[in-house]
Amino acid sequence: MRAKYKPFLRQLALAALTTVLLYYALVFVHQGTILFFNRGILVELVVAFFFLLAIFVANSFISKAFTSGPLSRISGGWKAVLEGTTVVISSVTLCFLLYYVPYRLVYYVADAEVNLLPERVRLAYVISSVAALFFYYFVERERNMKELQAEHFRAEQLQKENFRAQLEALKNQVNPHFLFNSLNALNSLIHIDPYKAATFLNQLSEVYRALLDSGDKALVPLAKELDLANSYIYLMQTRFGDNVQFKVDVPSAYLHLQLPPTSLQMLLENAIKHNGSTSTKPLHISVYVSDGKLIVENNLQPRLDEVTSTKVGLQNISSRYEYFTDEKVEIAQTEGFFIVALPLLDVAPYESSYS
Repeated sequence: MRAKYKPFLRQLALAALTTVLLYYALVFVHQGTILFFNRGILVELVVAFFFLLAIFVANSFISKAFTSGPLSRISGGWKAVLEGTTVVISSVTLCFLLYYVPYRLVYYVADAEVNLLPERVRLAYVISSVAALFFYYFVERERNMKELQAEHFRAEQLQKENFRAQLEALKNQVNPHFLFNSLNALNSLIHIDPYKAATFLNQLSEVYRALLDSGDKALVPLAKELDLANSYIYLMQTRFGDNVQFKVDVPSAYLHLQLPPTSLQMLLENAIKHNGSTSTKPLHISVYVSDGKLIVENNLQPRLDEVTSTKVGLQNISSRYEYFTDEKVEIAQTEGFFIVALPLLDVAPYESSYS
């Protein structure tokens, strides 16, 4: 919540500081001292504060429109001309609404002798335009450009994380052990049950297709991630039989929520990779939703033989989540179970194509 209002709070502070400094600079020029204050000055300070605050807020909208909004598509010198013109028109309009109109409606009515000189009006318009342009180009636009550059950097980092996740998933799937075991299972099925062999081959192709398709996406719906997981589960059940038992219980109400692609499949694979299983001591893997998070839980049965691991799977998943939420991937290990909780994100589909 604090981060959401931080830009506006910064604008409030900047408007207050600028108002005091500029106003008392003018007081010093006219009076020769800054030790001068009365109720009229207080009123003018308040008016100047709201005028500058309005300038800063307007500048932020203009900057976003020209750097990342629809007007960012304009190219060439016309963009600079249109951008500067928009700032000037905005400042003149705000000056009219926040200075001239209140002056005519309040001061002029209260004191018939007050005369609003045309020169003073023109000077106010010119000063407000110059001040608006100054703060726009040296404060607001510079800040917005830095934020845009930071966002591009984050996007590049996310691209690297996605590529690394895709590569990691593909490496795990095409390593000699997985491919050898899958082809052996397929070869056996061809002679025993051709129909089941065809289904096995189809699910194997679905796993590879899903892994390749997810490479250009930052988030995918849980429904799509479950499709990949179900194809992978079918392969594992065909290979291991009842030695590895899966239980997937995800209500349909959660299927539209988002998570990083291949994250569920990677957790299933890690559970099988790092745990042994037999018919008498099967490996139980459960997938369910609790407190808005996707839970992957398995009983601990560490393998006796050494398992080669890059140890980046969980770190990769956690890193990708950091781009979209402050919620953390929760990892817990008890005496008998290993549990990973993945936050489910209620956001619009986020897809990026990378060249």
